[in-house]
Amino acid sequence: MFILYFPGDSLKKLKVAIVGCGRLGQQYATAYSNYPDTELIAITEHNSERLKAVGNRFGTNNLYSNIESMLKDIVPDIAAVVTPTKWMKESVIKCSNAGVKGISTDKPMAAKLSDADEMIEVCKANGTIFAGGNLAVAHNHVQETARWIKEGKFGQIIGGVVNCMADDLTGGGVQWISALRLLMDSEIDQIIAWGKPKSYVFNSSSVMHSNGIFTMVNGIQVPFFQDNIINVYKEKYRKDKSTLNRTKMGLDIWSNDSLIRWFWEDIDIYKGFDNLGRRKPYIPKYKDWQWKEFNYLTGSTRSLINAVRTGSKLAISGHDLRQAIEVAIGIKLSAQMGNVPIKLPLNDRSQSLMPAQARWVGGDLSGNPQTISEASANWKGYYQ
Repeated sequence: MFILYFPGDSLKKLKVAIVGCGRLGQQYATAYSNYPDTELIAITEHNSERLKAVGNRFGTNNLYSNIESMLKDIVPDIAAVVTPTKWMKESVIKCSNAGVKGISTDKPMAAKLSDADEMIEVCKANGTIFAGGNLAVAHNHVQETARWIKEGKFGQIIGGVVNCMADDLTGGGVQWISALRLLMDSEIDQIIAWGKPKSYVFNSSSVMHSNGIFTMVNGIQVPFFQDNIINVYKEKYRKDKSTLNRTKMGLDIWSNDSLIRWFWEDIDIYKGFDNLGRRKPYIPKYKDWQWKEFNYLTGSTRSLINAVRTGSKLAISGHDLRQAIEVAIGIKLSAQMGNVPIKLPLNDRSQSLMPAQARWVGGDLSGNPQTISEASANWKGYYQ
């Protein structure tokens, strides 16, 4: 994945539109406004006061209350669809049919599996590059580690375990599932799961405490746990929230002589053993990269930019988001059916999980509206 920019690059700037400019949409707008090879040319947003405030903040005059109006006037090279999940399918399909070259969306991309399928099929038919969004697996260090694993630098992977699986299966759970698929370099073939409490198991919500076992296509069985199985953390200061962010270990995978430990955007690696048989820390030499303040949003957006320019592989794709939703549905189905092993892919594509209300309809309609003063304030990234 290439995320560097070279000042001598004479390529014309790519035109970018932000579709849905709430809190996350504003972060996308900040990133694209900071890159020297992209130009933020349009914003769509249903909230007229926020639309005006964000337009003023980014110096953008092309402001629209809906995507249809925007696409009549402007067809951008890239559209970042950051609406609540309820309106993602409509926005993605309309952008693709209008001729947008590259589209990104975020998690969860849909409630119903068939809606995720349709987005992918339409983009494929139109030749649209369909990217995933702000996921930790897009971070440069995670991507580079995954490449090393695939190249065999740490030997053949023989085991794995998922720690602290998110209870919002199509929300935070997408992070864990995507990391497992990437670092294992394998799809998930089968799921057996146990859920709690009972009231969470037997409803249509994506929220459920879960434990179980993933069987990968490569034959490796990976247990996953809701609870914390090891007290290992990474701490970073979030400058945008003025808080110390504490991230638990989310995933271990290992070979005969190496262990790779995933903490969202951070990776710990152990390779070999000391004379007492303990694992030895391995300090990797990662390539340098720019715009670190935007964390893994940089990896996601820069990989889409590069894919539109050169056809290179995405760090996170719409396909990846769809696969994660399918796994999440499989977890819930297994728990509902009495811990029956669920084989993937699912035959019934009408299966669904209702996202948490804030993800489904957004903060404005779920009791957490953004103030206009917040929408007007500059955001300078996640970390120092």
